[in-house]
Amino acid sequence: MTEEFFEKLLNFGSDWKVERIDFNEKNEVDIFLKWNLEEYKKSNKTTYEFVHDYRDYRRWRHLDILQFKTFINAKIPRIKTKDGTIESVKIPWASQGNRHTYLFEILIIDWLLATKNQTKTAQMLRCDFNLVNRIIHTASQRGIERREKNTVYEQLSLDEKAFQKGHSYVTILSNPLTGNVIDLVKDRTKKACKLLLDNALSGFQKSKVETISLDMWKAFNTTVDQVLPKAKKVHDRFHLITYLNEAIDKVRRREVKKNEALVNSRYSFLKNTSNLTKNQYFKFEEVLRLNTQVGYVWGLKESFKSLFGCKNYQEAFSRFSDWNSFVMWEAIPELTKVATMFSNHIKGVCNALVESASNAMAERLNGKIQIIKTIGRGYRKFENFRSAILFFNGGLNLYPHS
Repeated sequence: MTEEFFEKLLNFGSDWKVERIDFNEKNEVDIFLKWNLEEYKKSNKTTYEFVHDYRDYRRWRHLDILQFKTFINAKIPRIKTKDGTIESVKIPWASQGNRHTYLFEILIIDWLLATKNQTKTAQMLRCDFNLVNRIIHTASQRGIERREKNTVYEQLSLDEKAFQKGHSYVTILSNPLTGNVIDLVKDRTKKACKLLLDNALSGFQKSKVETISLDMWKAFNTTVDQVLPKAKKVHDRFHLITYLNEAIDKVRRREVKKNEALVNSRYSFLKNTSNLTKNQYFKFEEVLRLNTQVGYVWGLKESFKSLFGCKNYQEAFSRFSDWNSFVMWEAIPELTKVATMFSNHIKGVCNALVESASNAMAERLNGKIQIIKTIGRGYRKFENFRSAILFFNGGLNLYPHS
């Protein structure tokens, strides 16, 4: 009666019957299965010749029964087929080479998606950390292989993310419309960027890319010109404003040495005025009343922000040229340097003033990736970092038997 009950619970088909159930002192349940030769012969009449031999007992981790860790045990038969080959019978509860069942793998994936923590998942499910880590690799690779090869990406984002301390980066290609990471590669060189675009996109997909948002990193721009020559480059709004904010702070730090009124004014100029505290706003108003270069630079940053939303490229080019003339006339070296850089990337900057495409979604992805890094306490190997990012942020079909 007990064996019949577990057969219904397991539902592994008529080829496998529960032979016995054992308990041990480790609070483990072992369910032993026996292969039903007669049932197998009925469904494989055209290929079955005879049983060649049986492998030794193998043990697979399964879903727990109450507080007991549960394992499936079976001897896998090898069959001689009518064409003369010898092959192992396929089992319905696990993939070849694994020592856990499909259902246990699904449970691990569900826990990982809920906790984003490999260590905690392994602890809660009472399994080895290496198993959880291996499933992240397997599931993410499986998800990539299941992606539609002809998916059209009209918009793309190319961004960088610090991988380890120092100057260690990864380059991330993402879909700004869905917020999913398409793929990533170690480093941010031209070679790495080209490898990423070539591996992640087919020739058909490359031909369909209309816009790609990116910053002014030379390796990114050069590679995009080579690999996606028809795509419109749009320099990210966030990065453009960041460059201007950096110029403001450099001017403030230079002037504060001679003007005490600028002390404690940093965040008054770097935050949006709507987000200032009462004290920051008073400091901001005080500095603006003074004849300081930091005030002029802040004003020119605000006037640059007003350029966003131009109707077309011609209007953007004209208005940017006017803005650039004011900057050059003021001749504040920190701001002049930024304006010169913008002029050297005039197409991407003017496209940013017209197009709504940006790396805003990529920046949000960076925040999610940082959470993964923090929970994982950093990643020493790029392969682990890549699989984790794709697992949690790739929008992949991760589950087995899907």
